[in-house]
Amino acid sequence: MVISCGEALIDMVKRTLAETGETVYVPCLGGSPFNTAVAVARQKVPVGFLGRISSDFFGESLVNHLIANGVSTEFIARSKENTTLGFVKIEQGREPEYVFYTEGAADRSLQISDLPRPLPETARCIHFGSIAMTMEPAASTIEHFIRQEAGRGEDAPVISLDPNVRPFMIGDRDGYIRRFEGWLALADIAKISEADFGFLYPGSALEESLDRVLGMGPKIALTTLGPGGALGLLRKAGGGVLRVRAPVVDIPVVDTIGAGDTFHGAFLAWLERHGKMSRRKLGTLSEGEFYDALFFANKAASLVCSRQGANPPTFEETEALE
Repeated sequence: MVISCGEALIDMVKRTLAETGETVYVPCLGGSPFNTAVAVARQKVPVGFLGRISSDFFGESLVNHLIANGVSTEFIARSKENTTLGFVKIEQGREPEYVFYTEGAADRSLQISDLPRPLPETARCIHFGSIAMTMEPAASTIEHFIRQEAGRGEDAPVISLDPNVRPFMIGDRDGYIRRFEGWLALADIAKISEADFGFLYPGSALEESLDRVLGMGPKIALTTLGPGGALGLLRKAGGGVLRVRAPVVDIPVVDTIGAGDTFHGAFLAWLERHGKMSRRKLGTLSEGEFYDALFFANKAASLVCSRQGANPPTFEETEALE
C-alpha cells in the first residue's frame, strides 16, 4: 500500500461560460497528495490518504471522491475547520498560478495525535510534499511522521517526496530550502519539476541540480520536463548512477493541472506492481526497468494533460497508450 499524506482542498478554477462569455470559478477537488492518491488508485494499486479533512460539504465531496476511487480513508481525521480553497489561473503555455486561502483550515491543522499508530504492515511507501509542508502545524506533524518511519532502517516504507513548490506560500526561502534538504536526506525517491528547481536552485543547470538532489540521500531523483519527457537518476546498489530519459506521448494538451501528481502516482504504482517497492530493491532496478517506469509515468501524465482538470487515467488507459 502507498500512503499519500498532505493537503486535500478545493481548486476554484477559472472558466469562461460559452453561452455568455462570463468568467466564473468552478470548484474542483484537488491538492497534490490527494491527486496523487487518486492517480495511484486508478492504476489498481492499494493506496490510502493521510490528512485532516473538514466535515463541511466540500470535505464530504473530497472524502466521497476518495472512496469512489478505491482510496482507503482509514488514515483520515475529520474536523470542523473549513476546507482550504485554492484559486487557479490558467493561461495557455504557462504554469498554472494559484492563490490559497488556508488560515484555520482543516488540512493545515493536522496534529501528531491524528497520525496512525502503528502503520499497517502492508504500508510499503509513504508519499509527502506540496503546500502541506509550508503550513503549520501540518508541516511539523508530517515531518515528525516521516522521520519516525524513515528511522526504521531497511524495513521502513519507501519515502517519496514531491515538494511541488508554491513560492507565494513560502515566507522564508532560505529556511524552506534548509528544511527541504533535510527531507531529501530522509527520502528514497524525490521528484522535482523544472519549475521547482527554478525556485530552489536558480541559475544552476537542471542536470547539475538533479545530481545535487541525488547526492543528498535519495536512491532515485526524477525531474519532469513538460513536452521534453522526464529524466531520472538512480543510485545503484553496487555503486554508480544510471541516467535515463523517457519521452511523453504526443497527444493534444487541454491543461496541465495534476500532471506532476499523475506522473508521480503512476511511477509509484509501477514500482509496486512490479515488486520493486522497497528500500533494497530500488537500487536493483535495471536500466530497462527504470526506463519502463518513467515511460509509464509519462504516458499517464500525457493522458491527464489531454483532459480538463486533475483526472488521472486508469491502468487500462495508460497501458493502451503507445
